[in-house]
Amino acid sequence: MPLTEYQTVVNADLKTCFDLARNIEFHSKSLKRHNIIPIEGRTTGLIKCGEIVTFESKHFGFVRHVTLKITAYDAPNYFIVEMTSGFFKSFKHEYIFHEGEDGTIVINRFYFELPYGVLGKLVNVLVLKKYMRKLLSLRAKALKDRAEKNT
Repeated sequence: MPLTEYQTVVNADLKTCFDLARNIEFHSKSLKRHNIIPIEGRTTGLIKCGEIVTFESKHFGFVRHVTLKITAYDAPNYFIVEMTSGFFKSFKHEYIFHEGEDGTIVINRFYFELPYGVLGKLVNVLVLKKYMRKLLSLRAKALKDRAEKNT
């Protein structure tokens, strides 16, 4: 399963970063250009372990739906989001938070795989890995900007 990882240092405390990363409204705003809208499940506030949210979004010109569940959770150190239904064959996003010398180290590990056999594998490697890394970097920058503004 392909993996893309993005790490950033945020000049804010662990709790601020952890809470911002699981905030439904912030998630939508941080990726605004993709029209990400929570439509079912937890649609506002801070998502918790065991909770589910379905997002509608637009990628590559297509409207997509993905239902995600928080499957692991240790506040304020990490949480894991996994797809329960959607357009991926598999989808797992690990959010990890550590205290560093200059603030909180935020690590995003995103494992993903498209269906469609060999064609899906080619798209994973040639297109999707770079695309997902860009989304992770946009979201990380938004989290950094917001968290540092709030402290």
